Amino acid sequence: MANESVFTRVFKSIRFGLASVLGISFFINLLMLASPLYMLQVYDRILTSRSVDTLVLLTIIVVAALATIGFLEAVRSGLMAKISHWMSQALSGETLNVSIKRTLRLEQPANVQSLRDLDTVRGFLTSPTVYPLVDAPWSTIYLAAIFLLHPLLGWIALGGALVLLVIAIANDIGTRKRQLAANETAMAALQQAESTVRNADAVVAMGMAPHLIDCWNRANNASLEQQAVAGRRSAVLVSISKFIRLSLQVAILGTGAFLAIGGEISAGAIIAASILVGRALSPVDQAIVTWRSALAARAAYNRLKTHFHNQLDENEKMSLPEPKGDLCVEALNFAFPGTGEAILKGIQFNLTAGETLALIGPSGSGKTTLVRLILGNLHPLSGHARLDGMDTEQWESADRGQYIGYLPQDVELFAGSVRQNIARMTEGDTGQVIEAARLADVHELIMRLPQGYDTQIGAQGMALSGGQRQRIGLARALYGKPRLVVLDEPNANLDQAGDEALAKVLDTLRDHKVTTIIISHRPTVFEWVTKVAVLQDGSLRAFGPKEDVFNKAAAAQKATPARKMSPPTMTYKMETPDVIK
Repeated sequence: MANESVFTRVFKSIRFGLASVLGISFFINLLMLASPLYMLQVYDRILTSRSVDTLVLLTIIVVAALATIGFLEAVRSGLMAKISHWMSQALSGETLNVSIKRTLRLEQPANVQSLRDLDTVRGFLTSPTVYPLVDAPWSTIYLAAIFLLHPLLGWIALGGALVLLVIAIANDIGTRKRQLAANETAMAALQQAESTVRNADAVVAMGMAPHLIDCWNRANNASLEQQAVAGRRSAVLVSISKFIRLSLQVAILGTGAFLAIGGEISAGAIIAASILVGRALSPVDQAIVTWRSALAARAAYNRLKTHFHNQLDENEKMSLPEPKGDLCVEALNFAFPGTGEAILKGIQFNLTAGETLALIGPSGSGKTTLVRLILGNLHPLSGHARLDGMDTEQWESADRGQYIGYLPQDVELFAGSVRQNIARMTEGDTGQVIEAARLADVHELIMRLPQGYDTQIGAQGMALSGGQRQRIGLARALYGKPRLVVLDEPNANLDQAGDEALAKVLDTLRDHKVTTIIISHRPTVFEWVTKVAVLQDGSLRAFGPKEDVFNKAAAAQKATPARKMSPPTMTYKMETPDVIK
């Protein structure tokens, strides 16, 4: 359904399974009455009647009941495992997908905490700690049985259960905030540690390791302190609950003996009441002990719910035909979430299929943000970026992606083979993989790797240099014959040979009528393009054929007397490259 999130739909789907678990728990707890009833009959009837046949029959019945309990517990555990497994399968992919979307929209830092939360919920559902919570509602069965033995014993058991319930609530109130704060601090510390390790080169080169380790230690120690405080409070309440439970059993035995002396109950009823009160209080007592796990699972569930907030199911969109590559940018305005000022204002231009655009401007002018909007990765405040008339932001990502090639400024390769990375993490067509590698002039480099295209790279594979990653990333951008290619600083890590290879790539793209946008600060880029766009302070200051743009810039520089300007108001200096002069 399009009006609810996948998270809501999945948890609605498992309601029947969870209700079945509760139903099975009811029968398990009902059959648990077999043991105290057996004791009652043995002491009150069999010992007095000395009937061996009755003893054998009752023993067979009780053993059958216990075997049924074992079978039902196995069924319950298997059902919980299936529920958690299905939930994890149904949500894990979409959880990662939402993380990608939220990171693109700058709604969350780049991390996979939501996947850890999903694993926490799944682990809790399959752990033994969940069963005391499932059994707790059925403690009323045992309390009712104690009342049937004698009302006074029932009131004592009920009073003890209420006291333990109050302790459980106090445990929740006293530890929840501390435990949640400890978890949040621990997550922040872990993210800081991941960032430190990820940027190891800069950390070691600039001697930042001791300071970052100190920062991590402070965050980690704060988390440990919060956990210690919550643990101490919980330990006190657990000790009190254990004392009350043991004292209550003594009270039941003592009161039962008093009632038996008065002839109000039998000796068997004393033993039965003692067993029943233990069964009645056990789920509550165990729930107090395992409360921290329940708190962690509940916090993870709430974070997942927030993670999926406003992420509604999308109706399947119709596949669109392959575009020619005509790009139309219509009055684009954009501001980052939480900021009031637009960093892109009224950007508007057109490119026909096969044109090559150099997008230039000072650092911080919004060039990378603009291409992310063009690619459909960001949502504009207003305006549109259309590829053959279709708004790229509204286009189904998987469908749109096959027609787009993107080389980001910081190239990241994924854990897998070179072939998979070029084929966008699929096995891909061998011919197309090699064609893209040849076009990026990286085929020979790949063939020199230990296993060629099957060489494992990325997180667990072979380490590559910046230039090697750049060229494999370029091959990935060219894979599948895209109709729009965006290259963000494509020659940042390339030598002269790499620049020459890039020039050949752009010539080939132009020959195949592929629309290309290049962001670069190197003057050599102007030799390869047909049009130039100048972006400054979030506005498009100039756009058109490169000769016209540079001629106008040269004329403006001649007409304006040279004067010294302060850095904040300095306009972007654009010198006419030699190729134009």
